[in-house]
Amino acid sequence: MIFLKFSPIIVMVAALLSGIDVKVAACYATIYGIIIAMLVEKREFKEVTNIVYEGVATIIEVFFILMFSYAMAEVFMATGVGASIIRISLRLGLTSKSVALVGFLVTCVLSVATGTSWGTFAACAPIFLWANHIVGGSVALTMASIVGGSCFGDNIGLISDTTIVSSGIQNVDIVDRIRHQGIWSILCLILAAILIYFTAVGMHFPDKAISAEEAIEQIPEEAWVTLEAERPSAVALLNQVKEGVPVYMAIPLVVVLGFAFKGIPTIICLLLGILSAFILGLGAKTIDFMTLSDLLFTGFSDAGNHSVSMMLWAVAFGTVMNMMNAFEPLSRFILRISRSVRQLMFYNGLLCIFGNIALADEMAQIVTIGPIIKDMTDENVEASEEDMYKLRLRNATLSDAMGVYSAQFVPWHCYVVYFITIASSIYPLHQFTFGDVIKYNYMCIIAVVSILILTLTGADKLVPLFSIPNEPQVKLKRKEDTPISE
Repeated sequence: MIFLKFSPIIVMVAALLSGIDVKVAACYATIYGIIIAMLVEKREFKEVTNIVYEGVATIIEVFFILMFSYAMAEVFMATGVGASIIRISLRLGLTSKSVALVGFLVTCVLSVATGTSWGTFAACAPIFLWANHIVGGSVALTMASIVGGSCFGDNIGLISDTTIVSSGIQNVDIVDRIRHQGIWSILCLILAAILIYFTAVGMHFPDKAISAEEAIEQIPEEAWVTLEAERPSAVALLNQVKEGVPVYMAIPLVVVLGFAFKGIPTIICLLLGILSAFILGLGAKTIDFMTLSDLLFTGFSDAGNHSVSMMLWAVAFGTVMNMMNAFEPLSRFILRISRSVRQLMFYNGLLCIFGNIALADEMAQIVTIGPIIKDMTDENVEASEEDMYKLRLRNATLSDAMGVYSAQFVPWHCYVVYFITIASSIYPLHQFTFGDVIKYNYMCIIAVVSILILTLTGADKLVPLFSIPNEPQVKLKRKEDTPISE
């Protein structure tokens, strides 16, 4: 009986490992799970599906957030918000000692603005790898720095699909989630930036400065062809950087982040971002009303084709598994080895890492492991509603952070494969390997190690807004308090 209840997970994992898209894999696993639920729970088909529909109905707001997030990303790219951020940052100057640091900071900001690590890397790798070549810096340091920076916005960006999906699965508001982890993320960024700079200084490279235009001019034609095929939006962004956009086009990002940290609802933040980019874009002559309509259509369509459908199946799958108490054996095992709520949360983080290693896809890990750690926490912790919400915020952060950042530790992960493929295509003078991705990837190393240590030790109380409640404020349920499923 236990095996039957857990078997939908096996179906999901088998489908993912065979190369099937996560949306289709979740569909297969959900349909199979419904059949198993009918057998083991002795329920009618209509009864089971009604429960699934009710589960999906609880996240309707997330679907709208996803659509407006994709739309805002399209508007930001088209109006020149992303290009403005790059041009402002590059005014810091590029030398052998600063190229990796500037690349890191630019990719951090751009990934927050666009919500995509892959798009950010595709847009910035040509600039900084060739700039690094010209000034004679370290390829490995620059490569790892822009990889780490590209991942930053994937973990905390208001419009990042991993941020939205991981928050939705844990049933927490995205703005609350960003405020919860915001200062921790910034501290990780600062520490990583310091290490990147002093690593570059310690390599004793000669000083030679270049401009962004010089770096872009050095990009060979075959690299442009590769980018056009892989990421057309990256080509458009690079052209905007080269031709120039007004400095004030960076304002929409400031508007969105400012209102988000003030706790304004996510939908309003996204709408303000779109509106401010449109108004300023009119002044910069980078957009008109019909173009805005086309961009909204593209954003809504892309969201529906990807994240919305994936989220729908992920929640349906989680609802079916929860109906059967399918994760109870795993929950009991982790509860048995946990001596406190903090240990339980720590093991939740480790489980996310193991899921990422096995599935080699951050979103697959989030939609597969996310419901498991949510159920384990909800079922095994006694806490007030407010304290339970804080634990769910930490679960959402763990699920996303371990999906995005720990991916860089896995040589076969889709993130690593993508980064190496793009880098090799646009900068063929270096043979990129897994070591180039992780050796100096201070951002990912610091993020993964610090969140696990802070969660386990309770040192997160030293980071404003990042602490989770301790015993006796929260406590694990005693074994006799936990119901046993037949």
